[in-house]
Amino acid sequence: MKYRQLGNTDLKISELSFGTWAIGGSWGQTNDQESLKALEVAMENGVNFFDTADVYGNGHSEELLAKATKGREDEIHIATKFCRGGDIHSPETYSIDQVRAYCENSLKRLGRERLDLYQIHCPPLDILKDGKVFQVLDQLQAEGKIRHYGVSVETVEEGLLCLEHSNVRALQVIFNLFRQKPLEELFPRATEKGVGIIARVPLASGLLTGKFTSDHMFEKDDHRHFNRNGESFNVGETFGGISFEKGVELVKDLLWIEQGRKHVSSAALRWILDQDAVTTVIPGFKTAEQVQKNLEAVHVPPFTVEEQQKLLAFYQTNVEKHIRGPY
Repeated sequence: MKYRQLGNTDLKISELSFGTWAIGGSWGQTNDQESLKALEVAMENGVNFFDTADVYGNGHSEELLAKATKGREDEIHIATKFCRGGDIHSPETYSIDQVRAYCENSLKRLGRERLDLYQIHCPPLDILKDGKVFQVLDQLQAEGKIRHYGVSVETVEEGLLCLEHSNVRALQVIFNLFRQKPLEELFPRATEKGVGIIARVPLASGLLTGKFTSDHMFEKDDHRHFNRNGESFNVGETFGGISFEKGVELVKDLLWIEQGRKHVSSAALRWILDQDAVTTVIPGFKTAEQVQKNLEAVHVPPFTVEEQQKLLAFYQTNVEKHIRGPY
């Protein structure tokens, strides 16, 4: 495992880390013992960073991380998120008293005294424009409750706005072979500002594993069923904004990337790691087997300049026009 500095922070985190939405809920059936086993396998293989949120299983993923990392709090870094437990459009959700309460509840569930990275969880653009929430986070940082803070964003516009605030240390963005827009302006600007990039939805909710057929049926409590068209939250969080049927079709034209790289998924993750601005990529998982498979990405060959140009052209010609929702 290789480690990368998270922007201008003092955190050195594994280039391949993991997101814990799936083990918390909204991805179909889970098993806590299997989840804990998978977390242990990740750590045994050098993963020292996990991303979570207070709403993942109503705090369940935070509780699982507390169990898995007990006694290793100094070596395993955790990023969590807030605001989606309330009305994301209400200024009150971002008040000092409310954010402090969110923060303290996460600390309690995680069994920690300080959060390594605290992120606003995809807030509306008007909240970011208002900017008062950044002053609140400055206060929590001064109180010693958080080490660093960042923002999980839905669009490039939101990301660029966040970069105007000097204490933002990380941006979490939707970035994968089907969502390459951040490469154009956001990533260069983030690098210039010394802000780390956490790449989420890296496998387009599983599309980039190449395992699905167009008639696949997801469980009712899986967001790939209930948010397929953005019914519950931003459509970009599900299949990167591509319709499921179109995504299955597009993946067929990408199967060549697995040559010499074991799987389509390990190749897709490798492509993300090849982008200099990216600090870490955070695929999800529900089993130890999925963790092992994703970890293969750190060992497979990088993409050549010619291959990267081919993938960019594929995105611009075949994919971008099919992305739904703001991005």
